[in-house]
Amino acid sequence: MKKKKFPKKSVEDLACFGGPQLFTEPKSTSSLYQPSFEQFLNYSEQFFEKRHYTNNGPLVQLLEQRLADFHGAKYCIAFCSGFWALALAMNSLALEGRTEIIMPSLTYRRMADIAAWANLTPRFCEVDPNTLGVSAEDIRACINSETALIMAVHPIVNACDIDCIERLGAEFGIPVLFDAVESMYESVMSGKVGKFGDAECFSMHASKLLNGFEGGYITTNNQELAGRLSLLRTFGFKGQDNCVLPGGLNARLNELHAAMALANLDEIDILVSENKLRYRCYQDGLSSVKGLKLLEFDERFQTSYKNIVVELLLDDWPLSRNDTIKMLNTENILARAHYSPPLHQKKMSYPNIQAHLPLTDKLSERYINLPCGDFVSAEDIEIIIIMLEFIRTNSEEIKDCLKT
Repeated sequence: MKKKKFPKKSVEDLACFGGPQLFTEPKSTSSLYQPSFEQFLNYSEQFFEKRHYTNNGPLVQLLEQRLADFHGAKYCIAFCSGFWALALAMNSLALEGRTEIIMPSLTYRRMADIAAWANLTPRFCEVDPNTLGVSAEDIRACINSETALIMAVHPIVNACDIDCIERLGAEFGIPVLFDAVESMYESVMSGKVGKFGDAECFSMHASKLLNGFEGGYITTNNQELAGRLSLLRTFGFKGQDNCVLPGGLNARLNELHAAMALANLDEIDILVSENKLRYRCYQDGLSSVKGLKLLEFDERFQTSYKNIVVELLLDDWPLSRNDTIKMLNTENILARAHYSPPLHQKKMSYPNIQAHLPLTDKLSERYINLPCGDFVSAEDIEIIIIMLEFIRTNSEEIKDCLKT
């Protein structure tokens, strides 16, 4: 990578110590892709003219059909958020009379809270240190007579071992729900993510690959489950004011969000191509930064190239993860700790199974998510990498300044 002129000449120039920020506009880890505004308006006109703004409108129906086709699943059910998609899927899939849900601790910070809403007790498991995804072996170690559901979370780079986890669920007769909120475009040896397990859950938050402003959806091949979820998202009503399912709520996706998602779905391949270019910039630049290791995408299969995850090699990188993030954040490089703290370290006001997870404890201190998405350019990435090199080169002086 050709070195760009870097404005920081000394440690005193760092924003953390009073210098100007590298970026006036924040560089975040969110996708934030903006599709053609004209296409968004074209979709929006359809529901606006019909005055059908919500409650299973024409655009929601179109989006569900297109996403089912995209994933190779029989059914897709859209929701107002990924949160409620997960919660209602957990509630619907859990084996009756059992209380526990197995999930990795190294995952989304609200996952255990969602399980608690679904009246399930989280039992946390380790992850594979090479992929950061949950493995069948880790899940097997947690299965017991109270296991009601396996929550298999795909890591934000690549996917977990789908085939082995599916076989494990079948062996014990336990439903498998895949959390695929970061895996909308991914494929594995067996095919495209979205058609596996008993169901898979996706997000359409603006930070995700498919930006619907907000929203989520479930894909499944189970007709009965699809019908149940469709009812639960609309108060449990079937027909006018006829409540056939208790526990229903208003979790419907509205037409405006569906219009945004459809416009983005039209351009999803363009976004992935742009993500790939950003990923290549990181791949090239980080190869020369000692102490940092890029978590690479498995390019044997279709992948989104969206998330940029870097491991801090403890023997070679001179600053702590938290101090490294502090240095970057003050420059408006909004790097984030990767799933830290892990869920088993959190204080919870609801029942949970106490877990001793030494591997997860170590992994939770070693990874950083770096800026990506539509508002991050190749030039921005070059500056970010030079900044990381600057931090490494001046680490001793930085550590002394942080003490004062």
